[in-house]
Formats: sequence, structure tokens, C-alpha cells
Amino acid sequence: MWKWLHPYAKSETQYYLCAKLIPLFAVLTALLLGAGVIWGLAFAPADYQQGNSFRIMYVHVPSAIWSMGIYVSMAVAGVIGLVWQIKQAHLSILAMAPIGMVFTFLALVTGAIWGKPMWGTWWVWDARLTASLILFFLYLGVIGLYSAFQNRATGMKAAAILSIVGVINIPIIHFSVEWWNTLHQGASITKFEKPSIATPMLMPLILTIFGFMALTIWLTLVRYRTELLKEDAKRPWVRNLVK
Repeated sequence: MWKWLHPYAKSETQYYLCAKLIPLFAVLTALLLGAGVIWGLAFAPADYQQGNSFRIMYVHVPSAIWSMGIYVSMAVAGVIGLVWQIKQAHLSILAMAPIGMVFTFLALVTGAIWGKPMWGTWWVWDARLTASLILFFLYLGVIGLYSAFQNRATGMKAAAILSIVGVINIPIIHFSVEWWNTLHQGASITKFEKPSIATPMLMPLILTIFGFMALTIWLTLVRYRTELLKEDAKRPWVRNLVK
């Protein structure tokens, strides 16, 4: 198994592999998000309590889920990079961090828009909202730490450490609605029993969740290729690309 994986450890191989995968995930993103958003906004029935305002969940829920998923992926990459000294693992953190930051910002903004008609206010210092805001600043911290060091390798290690330490915030976000009495509603689609969302509303939500996953992978691959070029800018294989 390790012999089969060994060739893919080379930056040049990874660069060309990303080039092959990027179009695939671009198409998957367009299909999944296109179908999910159109279905959810145009054809899903209105909620009996919230009316049409619930439709913002087709952006809010996927962005919130993957804002956490990306940070967990960064923490895993941080462990791999620090323990096994794999440079590409650090590069993947740099590739994912801005995407996760944007998803977190999107989740916060859409949550505020959704919260205004439901709660009568744009923001409350609710446990989940506060923990999500902390996640946003963690992303900023990872990006800022990397930029704060003149030595690129030192910056990447510092960013990896913060990614690992900050991952403790993820279960706080996820379980906050169960641990504390909050305004934010509880789990709707991750319960062990039957989800509390009607099937005609649930199906487009699932499509958008997978669509955001495909979008995450697509954007990460694009950014990862750029990070590979920056890291190996003086290597012959990179110079050959610009000849």
C-alpha cells in the first residue's frame, strides 16, 4: 500500500493529480448545488411556521456544517504535518483556511438574517453563535499566524498548532444546543431517530450539503496547487511550467 502511495508524495505528481480532479469537482459542485438550490428555493413547500424564510437554510446549514468540517480537516493535517513532518500537510492547511473562514462568515451572516424574523434580533450571545464567532477568529488566527513569521516553515508549524488546539471549539459548537439552554434550534437532520424535517424539504438540503462538500474540495484543490507552486517555486518542475 505504501509503495503505491509513495509516488503521490511528490509535489509535482500532486500538482498534476489536482489538475485532473479539479474539473470533476467543479462539475459535481454545479450539479449538486444547482439542483439543491433550485429545488429548495422554488419547489420545496413553505414551512408551516416560518413560511418562506426557512429557505435560507439551504445556504446556512451547509456552510455551517462545512465551516466545522474544514477546521477538523485542518487539525488532522496539522497532526500529520507535525508528527510525520510532511510539508504538504501544512500546505493543505493554508489552502483550506480561507475557504473555512468564508464559510463561517457566510454561516454567521445567513444565521443573522434568519434569526431576525425568528428571534426578533440579528444577534444574541447564544452559545452556538458565540462559539461560531470564535471559530471565525480561529480561522483568522491560523491565516495571521502564518503571515506573522518571516520564515515560511515556522509560520506553517505555528498555524498547524493553532489548528490542533482550536479544534476543541468544534464539539462545543456542535453540542452547545444540548449542553446549554439556547435560542438556536437543536439538531434536525443528525438525530438518531427520524429527522424532524419533512422529506420534500430534506432532500434539497442533503443535495446542498453534498454540493458544499464538492465546492470545498474543488476550491481546496485549486488553492493547494497554488501553494505547491509557491513552495517549490525554485524547483525545476515549476520552472518547466513557465517555459
